[in-house]
Amino acid sequence: MAAPLTRSARSATLRPGQRSAVALFLTPFFAIFAAVTVAPICYAVWMSLFQERSSGLGFGGVSERTFAGFGNFTKALSEPGFVSSFLHVAAYCAFYIPVMIGSALALALLVDSTVARAKRFVQLVVFLPHAVPGMIAGIIWLYLYTPGLSPVLDWIQAVGGSWDFFSSGHAISSMVNMAAWQWIGYNAIIFFAALQAVPREVIEAATVDGAGGFRTAVQIKLPMIRSAVILTLLFTCIGVVQIFNEPKLLSARADSMGSNWSPIMYIFKAAFEKHDYGLAAAGSLVLALVAGVLSYIVTTIGNRWKAA
Repeated sequence: MAAPLTRSARSATLRPGQRSAVALFLTPFFAIFAAVTVAPICYAVWMSLFQERSSGLGFGGVSERTFAGFGNFTKALSEPGFVSSFLHVAAYCAFYIPVMIGSALALALLVDSTVARAKRFVQLVVFLPHAVPGMIAGIIWLYLYTPGLSPVLDWIQAVGGSWDFFSSGHAISSMVNMAAWQWIGYNAIIFFAALQAVPREVIEAATVDGAGGFRTAVQIKLPMIRSAVILTLLFTCIGVVQIFNEPKLLSARADSMGSNWSPIMYIFKAAFEKHDYGLAAAGSLVLALVAGVLSYIVTTIGNRWKAA
């Protein structure tokens, strides 16, 4: 005979009327999710299997769509520009992620410390750069990087220095500065919100035991907001793989970058300049696969860190 349901199990069981209400509220979400996520992915998969070929030896013949199988994927992965774009992004990640995450953590810990004053005002000031649209912020930084227009370069020259933001050696640092300026404050607010959930009793006990502010921040607060750090790191990695605004703007002035610096730039060029939509769809799916694998790696490492 089946064992009787416990009180918690009985309370978790839904009656027919409750099931209908749950289905009613969930239906709009699944409908929108299918329309804006599932359907575009399926369409991209379908497009990636075809190629546009024109008859008439290139003299204005009628284009014909032919089945290519995995031909578009092979073409994308065999082009050096597409493969090297992932290496460019990897180099950018190695520089950008430590700078952005480290600065956001430092700001959040500083605001959460007892020595900070006017915390609400500081939070507003820190978050304001994120309120500026990314493209507009990029244009502003491009102005600040341009010789003859930038007051920053004038100040550097006034002290006898020189700097070329568009040179091959400084292009990545210029992009890191543009992106970090916008996202440090946003992530600092996330970390600060997580710090508010840290029990004050634990911090007071550490203080009574003689732990200073720095030791308390590193050994008490930081381990207790691991989940927020891992979540932010996950979103950052996914966003960095799709970087477009910063390299697209800088590529107009930095000749060393080229038009295929990032995977998104390669896909953009394939779709809107070459009008090769099958190749663009294949590149998009490869990029999505890379982002998925990267998300899995970050999540796995993060779970091990939380369990440590």
